[in-house]
Amino acid sequence: MQIQANGLRIEVDDQGPAGGPVVLLIMGLGMQLIAWPQALMQALTGRGFRVVRFDNRDIGLSQGFDQAGVPSMAAAALRHWLHLPVRAPYRLADMARDALGVLDALGIGRAHVCGASMGGMIAQHLAANAPDRVASLTLMMTSSGARSLPKPSWDVQRKLLARPRGPGRDAAVDWIVKLLQTIGSPAYPADPIELRALARVSVQRAWHPAGSARQLLAIVADGDRTPLLGRISAPTHIVHGADDPLLPPACARQLAQHIAGAHTDVIPGMGHDLPDALLERLAEGIAHTAGRAGASA
Repeated sequence: MQIQANGLRIEVDDQGPAGGPVVLLIMGLGMQLIAWPQALMQALTGRGFRVVRFDNRDIGLSQGFDQAGVPSMAAAALRHWLHLPVRAPYRLADMARDALGVLDALGIGRAHVCGASMGGMIAQHLAANAPDRVASLTLMMTSSGARSLPKPSWDVQRKLLARPRGPGRDAAVDWIVKLLQTIGSPAYPADPIELRALARVSVQRAWHPAGSARQLLAIVADGDRTPLLGRISAPTHIVHGADDPLLPPACARQLAQHIAGAHTDVIPGMGHDLPDALLERLAEGIAHTAGRAGASA
């Protein structure tokens, strides 16, 4: 369904018991709400949670920002490297306000917030700036953006910034599959047929690479979020792949050092994705952190 959140049209999916504690899922760069596996949704609703996921602004079926044009990522990267401000049509803090707007529109006072990758960056803003709305926090395969952290390999960066080889849906599907295989979990490789089917469904639902570029610009413009971390008071669970080629596990360790009382689960063989074999473990981590929040209330 579409709702008005923070002045924007946002596409939302709402599952589970209406009276259950709410888990708000925030997805990563260029990924739509359907990137949260339905099996994870069922694992959470089966534990009594009401689960809300949504398309971030500028992606999927939510409101786009095409009027802002397509950014030059090379120019933005140069300015970032030179420690100069990077201008962006919107910031991650704006996207955190979108998430708050989703809660407001649905009449939800507090939620257990879980963000993956860029969604975890947005969740850091949300937990630091609206602590009364975040009952617990789960940060999956994400980073504070500190400059001292290791960067992905050039091969991963190149594939992330590459474009599909030609127009049309088939080229877009090929590009998505290649990228997801590059950053995926070496110990839990996705079935190629299922991966291609998911990519095709994503492209058919909404294919908006310019929105992904503007989201990436928002990440670059956000800089180092380490100063936010000391303001996070919600019980926090950090999940990271020991074999993440996009955001190395040092990112998780740095988050844990700066978020008081954070628990960390670094999973061997996991990369930068949500493998089917780990979904029960991920759901249990969210539920356990929610239980810590209840125990401390």
